[in-house]
Parts: sequence; C-alpha cells; structure tokens
Amino acid sequence: MGMNMSSGSGGDPEPMMEMNMTPMIDVMLVLIIMFITTLPIANHAVNLNMPTGPSTPKTEEPVVVKIDVDFDGTMTWNGEVVSRTQLEDKLTAAAAMTPQPEIHLQPNRLVAYKAVAAVMASAQSRGITKLGMVGNEQFLK
Repeated sequence: MGMNMSSGSGGDPEPMMEMNMTPMIDVMLVLIIMFITTLPIANHAVNLNMPTGPSTPKTEEPVVVKIDVDFDGTMTWNGEVVSRTQLEDKLTAAAAMTPQPEIHLQPNRLVAYKAVAAVMASAQSRGITKLGMVGNEQFLK
C-alpha cells in the first residue's frame, strides 16, 4: 500500500511547482528577533532642572503676570486685552527683566489647543523661563 503522488493520468509524474516557504519564514523570524533585540531602548524622559543644593529663602515676592486665553482666542495680559503682536512685545520685555517675572498661563476650557500652543511657543522663543499653567482643575470635569 503505497501512496500515489501522481495526478491520476498514466503519464509521467509532474514536478512540484510550489516553493517551500518554511525556510524563508524561519529566516525572516530570526531577522525580526535580531532587530528587536538590538534596538536601543526608547527613553521617554522629560529633562527637568532640579535644584542641586539647599535653597535659600527668598525675601522678595516674584512679579506675577497672568495671561488668560479666552474661548475665542482672545488674550489678556493682567486683565488687559492684547493682540498677538502686543503680547509678543510684552513677552520680550518680560524676558529682558531681571529677575524674570513668573508667567501664569490660564486657558479657557473651550479654547482650541492651537491658540494656547501659540502663546507658549511665543514665550519660549522670547526666552521666558518661568512659564506655568494655572487653572488646570477645570479640565478634570
């Protein structure tokens, strides 16, 4: 009882026309494993400037500037409505002060992220180092 491998016709057996994929798949799996093991570990870290020594108590209160961004993109500097160019001029002047004032940025809950990011980018490009977001508890709801 043997196994008949022919097509059933009484002629010559036809050669097998399919390629054996198993060795190629094995090689590809080995290469994938090698690439995965040799990849450097992604480091999702945020660089922070932490204090290095004991801090001395500050005797003077820092100057605080509050920038509000309303739902329609209107910006205010300490309650005074300012345009984009006026805001950039004020940020440039604030960056030149010693010590720099603290900039508190408070966006409205409904404002587009684009408007807030533009204010933050302007502050960074002008050299502001003390920028903080305030009023974040409104986003918890």
